[in-house]
Amino acid sequence: MSTKVPLSIVVLTKNEESRISRCLESAQWADEIIVVDDESLDRTVRIANEYCAKVLVRRMDIEGTHRNWAYAQARNPWVLSLDADEIITVELKEEITRVLHTTLKENGFTIPRRNYIGDYWVRYGGWYPSPQLKLFRKDKFRYEEVGVHPRAFMDDPCGHLKSDLIHLSYRNLEDFFQKLNNQTTREAQKWFKQNKPMRLGIFLWRAFDRFIRIYIRRKGFRDGFWGFVIGFNASLYQIISYLKYREIIVSSRDGSQLKAELSPKRETSRTTSESSPLV
Repeated sequence: MSTKVPLSIVVLTKNEESRISRCLESAQWADEIIVVDDESLDRTVRIANEYCAKVLVRRMDIEGTHRNWAYAQARNPWVLSLDADEIITVELKEEITRVLHTTLKENGFTIPRRNYIGDYWVRYGGWYPSPQLKLFRKDKFRYEEVGVHPRAFMDDPCGHLKSDLIHLSYRNLEDFFQKLNNQTTREAQKWFKQNKPMRLGIFLWRAFDRFIRIYIRRKGFRDGFWGFVIGFNASLYQIISYLKYREIIVSSRDGSQLKAELSPKRETSRTTSESSPLV
């Protein structure tokens, strides 16, 4: 019987019944698997229970806060953070096993990700190797507690693994643009809460810059149709986020004005000549 690796693999889920099995099957070599589920409405939790000793249900409020809470539940000092659409390759499993059985000075490691849209592996446009900090000492790592694209913070030093993690980023075009819609909404809400000044000219420049950066400079054109879609999506992200941000501002102003109009007016006292005795 093989000895399992002293590692906590933490998987975040939300309605992932079609993908969670492959993720958890690839993680069975670790001695702890934790699934933190964001109140799924499908069979995600039931499937996870077939693979895991620890399944927790917690509603995601702020992504960074949610992730930090999930990692804090791990019993091992080392954590591998996964989403349900990620699969550990055999090569990555073997590399992590070797690394954790040595004396380490690093507090964490980045892992290259092989990103897919449907069954297409996107190799250009900055999508590969696209390393992310996924393996870390839980007491040396935290996420910025914001709702969209939280930044990862960790004390140095940081190492870099060579084996790939498979990331099934999008099921199809519908999934691709649905996530665009969800992420731009959260982005606009974040800017509004931070009271950031935003100008249309800046976003038009960002939209142009993102397309050129991905499609031309990072050779996204070599991915053909998908390279164009990815560049166009990055450009569209900036414009849609700005339009939603403006919509929130207008709605907020209209709501405040309406509230003021509907609130009861105070009666002010007046002193008239009839009520004031004059001598």
